[in-house]
Amino acid sequence: MTSGLQLLFLGTGTSTGVPLIGCQCRICRSSDGRNKRLRSSILLDCADTRILVDSTPDLRQQALRENISSIDAVIYTHCHLDHVAGFDDLRAFCWCREERLPLYASPETLQVLQTMYPWAFSPDNTYQGYVRPDARPVQREFRIGSISVIPVPVLHGNVQTNGYVFQYSGKRVGYICDVKSIPASSMELLKDLDVLILDCLKRLDHPTHLSLEENLEIMNQVQPKSGYLTHISHDFDYEELSGQLSPHVMPAYDGMKIEIY
Repeated sequence: MTSGLQLLFLGTGTSTGVPLIGCQCRICRSSDGRNKRLRSSILLDCADTRILVDSTPDLRQQALRENISSIDAVIYTHCHLDHVAGFDDLRAFCWCREERLPLYASPETLQVLQTMYPWAFSPDNTYQGYVRPDARPVQREFRIGSISVIPVPVLHGNVQTNGYVFQYSGKRVGYICDVKSIPASSMELLKDLDVLILDCLKRLDHPTHLSLEENLEIMNQVQPKSGYLTHISHDFDYEELSGQLSPHVMPAYDGMKIEIY
């Protein structure tokens, strides 16, 4: 645990990860560790609260790399596989808990999770070696320990997903990893942020994700003090992309930590 609010990027890649299986492009063959991208997820950590956002297929690898042995809750952005397929690895965070693990998601995402993993949500699931979730539908602002959480509905193509604004000790951090368009009401929630972390899949237009140009336009509209790009494909070399951005915006990379005071 930390005295301020720490945000750790567990993964910053798109659904395929980088490098892609079988790809021989220069980014996938790069020796720069910042071009190695697991599926997108973050960990928020303060004095008494640790929150995991999404359980990617790479969760086990991410947790071992960062020596994560406990969490207080999981928050889901949406139900696509690159954000939920590490669900069973949450068992490691249930072994040392008597109570069930709080799991926050939209009602639609919870329904999908209950369909995918019915055994976990069964009232008969009391064995401490399994994932034992305490499902909590997200419909309005809520609180986990010392961190207040505001859902930010956005559109990921024709799928509604949740971004979130996290508030702690007067600081506000926005996280929106899968988005193509942001309704006006949600844009209002993104103003005056200390940090905004935003989807940036490709250079060119994509039907369900922001391009670099679209990402930077949103950054310009809401003017966070610091902006970070995530959910990045093999379109981008980290060093080259860093050099093309303004000083207050930068690409994130796996293992990157932000201290927010």
